[in-house]
Amino acid sequence: RSYLLALLNSKILPKILGAISPTLNFQSGDISKFPVIMNKDILDVINQSSLNLLSIGRINWDSYEISWDFSESPIIRTNQPTLEQAFNTWQQQNANAVAEMKRLEEENNKLFIEAYGLQDELTPDVPDEQITLTRADREKDSQRLVSYALGCMMGRYSLDEPGLIYAHAGNQDFDASRYQKFPADADGIIPLTEMHWFEDDATHRIQEFLTAVWGKDTLDTNMQWLAESLDKKANETAEDTIRRYLASKFYKDHMQTYKKRPIYWLFSSGKQGAFQALVYLHRYNESTLARMRTEYVMPLISKMAAMVNSLQSEIENSDSAAEIKRKEKELQNLHKQQAELSSFEEKLRHYADQRISLDLDDGVKVNYGKFGDLLAEVKAVTG
Repeated sequence: RSYLLALLNSKILPKILGAISPTLNFQSGDISKFPVIMNKDILDVINQSSLNLLSIGRINWDSYEISWDFSESPIIRTNQPTLEQAFNTWQQQNANAVAEMKRLEEENNKLFIEAYGLQDELTPDVPDEQITLTRADREKDSQRLVSYALGCMMGRYSLDEPGLIYAHAGNQDFDASRYQKFPADADGIIPLTEMHWFEDDATHRIQEFLTAVWGKDTLDTNMQWLAESLDKKANETAEDTIRRYLASKFYKDHMQTYKKRPIYWLFSSGKQGAFQALVYLHRYNESTLARMRTEYVMPLISKMAAMVNSLQSEIENSDSAAEIKRKEKELQNLHKQQAELSSFEEKLRHYADQRISLDLDDGVKVNYGKFGDLLAEVKAVTG
């Protein structure tokens, strides 16, 4: 079987099939006419090479969240002292895998070309772009690391053990003791706000995650490297960049990764971004919305009111026209956010009173549509 798999993926196949059936596509009948030469001299070599190629491909595929056998971030798996060193090691491992796959495929081609006597018509060379392994990429791999960190926050993954930890329903049988190195969030609700309103918001917990993995001494260095990977602007701190990415871009990347069937759902107050929070669908239960309202939205209403009072006081006591203008703009934006948050709170209370339950067998598309416009990207998910 490994021999045939290698043969069907070699440069021999299109050459001979082109002679059998000179069309743009091939049918099963065309494949059945393909002459298979079982050369005993190369059989063992080809079989072993095929197994090695399959192993390389499987390891590469399993390095990404969408694989059922994903176990942990490949960057963390390198066990290096800093995030930058960890990524560089992963990048080198990835490059080595690409080079080894290219070598093995070219070796197979060479053996098959000789077996079929096509040395004058084919070369064993395989262009780099035909090596279909996913390449290491600083920006994309940093985004994936953030996604993995959020998975650890939600309890989907754990730094204490590999693989999928929690993917049941309704938060039932959730075992907090399986998350010692980096505790999972108590309720599976992670705020993504543009300001630091909550101690357990995503940005703050990213810092805790980096500390848990690489230690406190390297936190600033790792935050800076991560921010630069996420398109840090000149006037931003590392925390500002990560907060901006989480508030404005993460969910778009998550939707793309999971093909518009997200596992973390973004509850959003609207365009002003007054309030946003991710909820892990497997930990959602009938009390989640009520908890979101009492633990996050209602306190945020009070915090915004206090900030409005503070800004008004600063404007009254300021002698600087430029400062007054800047703070008046902040105040204007805050008033817009207050209005949006007030409207969101009313809708949230309405849905919380319904105590909506999910049936995971119905799929994301159906369940996502149960929350009206409380969720972001509703049309994209439900159609």
